[in-house]
Amino acid sequence: MSNKVAVLSAGSWGTAFSMVLADAGNDVTLWARREEVAAAINHERENAEYLPGIQLPPSVEATSDVEKAMHGADVVVLSMPSQTLRTSLTAWVPFLEPDAVLVSLMKGVELGSLNRMSEVIHQVTGAGPERVAVVSGPNLAKEIARREPAASVVACADEDVAKHLQKRLHSPAFRPYSSVDVLGCELGGAYKNVVGLAVGMAVGLGFGDNTTASLITRGLAETARLAMKLGANPLTLMGLAGLGDLVATCSSPLSRNRSFGEKLGRGMTTDEIYASTRQVAEGAKSCASLRALAERSGCDAPVATYVDDVVAGRMTAPEMMDAILARDTKSEIG
Repeated sequence: MSNKVAVLSAGSWGTAFSMVLADAGNDVTLWARREEVAAAINHERENAEYLPGIQLPPSVEATSDVEKAMHGADVVVLSMPSQTLRTSLTAWVPFLEPDAVLVSLMKGVELGSLNRMSEVIHQVTGAGPERVAVVSGPNLAKEIARREPAASVVACADEDVAKHLQKRLHSPAFRPYSSVDVLGCELGGAYKNVVGLAVGMAVGLGFGDNTTASLITRGLAETARLAMKLGANPLTLMGLAGLGDLVATCSSPLSRNRSFGEKLGRGMTTDEIYASTRQVAEGAKSCASLRALAERSGCDAPVATYVDDVVAGRMTAPEMMDAILARDTKSEIG
């Protein structure tokens, strides 16, 4: 059996995850879009652009040739911005090994189609549910790359595949738990980015722990409401792919989504923030998709709604906070 894993692409999370895979005993080929990035990784053992100062293991090899990266790989890990997945994967299908398992690290919902990333993978590749998995949890890339202890969830509809991947990912510093709830893991991962934006806005406005804790809690309730409506296991939302990921994203200055929200709270526009960084805040893209998904499902989603309005420039961050507080009072449960 092959022990080769292809990781596409070489951003901060893809690079950090390649280290997890290498530490777990896999031979890893990391695909970088730019040839100079791949060459620097191979010669200097460092991805200086995304993870400066982090030494990569010898079993991580980089290439800018996607066919070479995927050749012989029985596991293909996808780690590009969620809104580019369909286009990229369509071009890569000819290079995919027939029985390869595809693993999504992406935490978003596709604009327009409202598809989760696993659904996009199914549609583009024709792979059955037993060949599509997701990894989701409180996994900030820089901390993973520093090999700080962390845990995550690897989910696949086929429990045996989930457990096989669990063994392939288990390294001295990274503890994966298996699950069959792909839907719950994906919605938890996508929604926490939107809540992270809201929390960041509150921080940018100068509010403290009471405000952020309230937003985190109500954001979790909103996430669970939609996920359960669509068929997720509610316990997934209480676990690593739900509450765990939410806490990390909303609490850490390393979180792109919280940082993006802080800038919105301080008065920057979305366009100004995009112009100031190359890093992608998935919540800024997925908030519109999650809002539409909630509306289609008949679920109340004030956090996603107001965050989408702020990101789109229809509302300011102070107006968002006022709107949340002005909502009709209700029972907490229900």
